[in-house]
Amino acid sequence: MNAEPRRRRSGGRANAREPAPIPQLAASHVRNPYPPMRVLSDDQVEAIHDASMHILENLGIEMMSAAALDVFARSGAKVDRAAKTVYIDRGLVAEALGTTQPSYTLTPRNPVRAVPLGGDAICFTLVAGPPNVHDMERGRRAGNHRDYCDLIRLAQHFNCITMLGNQVCAPIELAANTRHLDTYLANLTLTDKSFHVSAIGQGRALDGIEMMAIARGLTLDQMRGDPALSTIISVNSPRRFDDQMAEGLMVMAEHGQSVAVTPFTLMGAMSPVTLAGALAQQNAEALAGIVLTQLVRPGAPVMYGAFTSNVDMRSGAPAFGTPENAKANIASGQLARRYNLPYRTTPGSASNAADAQGAYETMMALWGAVLGHGNLLYHAAGWQEGGLTASFEKVVLDVEMIQHMMELLRPIEVNEAELALDALARVPTGGHFFGDAHTLERYSSAFYQPMVSNWQNYESWQESGAADATARATQVWKKALAEYQQPPMDESVREALDAYVAKRKEEIGAGEP
Repeated sequence: MNAEPRRRRSGGRANAREPAPIPQLAASHVRNPYPPMRVLSDDQVEAIHDASMHILENLGIEMMSAAALDVFARSGAKVDRAAKTVYIDRGLVAEALGTTQPSYTLTPRNPVRAVPLGGDAICFTLVAGPPNVHDMERGRRAGNHRDYCDLIRLAQHFNCITMLGNQVCAPIELAANTRHLDTYLANLTLTDKSFHVSAIGQGRALDGIEMMAIARGLTLDQMRGDPALSTIISVNSPRRFDDQMAEGLMVMAEHGQSVAVTPFTLMGAMSPVTLAGALAQQNAEALAGIVLTQLVRPGAPVMYGAFTSNVDMRSGAPAFGTPENAKANIASGQLARRYNLPYRTTPGSASNAADAQGAYETMMALWGAVLGHGNLLYHAAGWQEGGLTASFEKVVLDVEMIQHMMELLRPIEVNEAELALDALARVPTGGHFFGDAHTLERYSSAFYQPMVSNWQNYESWQESGAADATARATQVWKKALAEYQQPPMDESVREALDAYVAKRKEEIGAGEP
């Protein structure tokens, strides 16, 4: 199935009589100018490091891929093939960390949309992977291709969304073994931003690399030295890399594309109930995957991934946006910086609706991610129901929160014009600044203009329909889709992508890619 790539929507911006477009911040490379927060002392960071080295050297990591075990064995690591377990000594860890990159850039088909990762850079992605989708007008439903395309149209429209995650919702009406081709095609034609590929095995990852190379007019060798794509390698915590994830990691590293190794350490379920124990386990699992990328290709771009939160001990259900989750986001940043690696984290929520709980849990986790100097904030917009649903309204509410954070990160200017001493001299004691020239010169751009917040008085708000924030978010996403404009693509490139998809679907048939 095609990705409706030739469909265009116009915002009619040239017609002054039409409504003004949705207010949003200009596209930019967001930077965090403030010092990172520390919740761990240097001694505590080293204690967690030492504990993770003990785990790697004495408890081991299960690698279900025979090819991954071969790579470790060739490096001199101790490998128990019967148990599919590798024991990685701290010397090998240090050697591998010596070849990683502290920062790198992903360049999609539109170089203006390049994504810097590492240092003080921050980028934000849509939610990735939910089997369901929801909006307030149509309710909760299974993920599908039409909704998938509309959600990534929103990602293209909203400037603060830097790149796409892996499948914002699963289009389950499409064949599971080839739907990645349809989503990659949608990503490449409906947006011009970078995206995450599926690394469930080598085939899906390699298809994404091949298709991006076509879109950029590059060979695979050229892509190796000029990455465009990333993937999330989810560790099957505790201490297991399944064969598909391990092999997806290896093909991404071999082709010089970014990998974010991310343990799923839910305290009380997949990791110890204590934050220190969970962080030690997370650190060991992340380092195991990071080492593997460097053994495959020294210098391959790799990120330190963290996804430590806790469960509800009454039910066992995952919880996100908790105080423990926020502290883990900050502490994980300290660990990533200890190894001089870019850092992937997540602002999440367990709420089943785009409601107050969804907002305050997401903001709590977002604060932890920003204070911890996260570079890649995965699932930053649209995450609902603990990641089981992609919500149209939550995309808008999250975009609003992201933009608030972006404005917070904009440094305060202090200069003659900003100090406004002339205005202070002109306005008499007890007067006001509404009509002063200093105000009139700046009134249209002085403050952040929200897309969702309503600042009317109560009576005016009632007269205009009394819509709450969630209802207003519905209005915003519908307007955003009306304003969406599809980025141009050369027809020959589009034809080459179509041909690649058709050829691969025929090759895959009923098998696995």
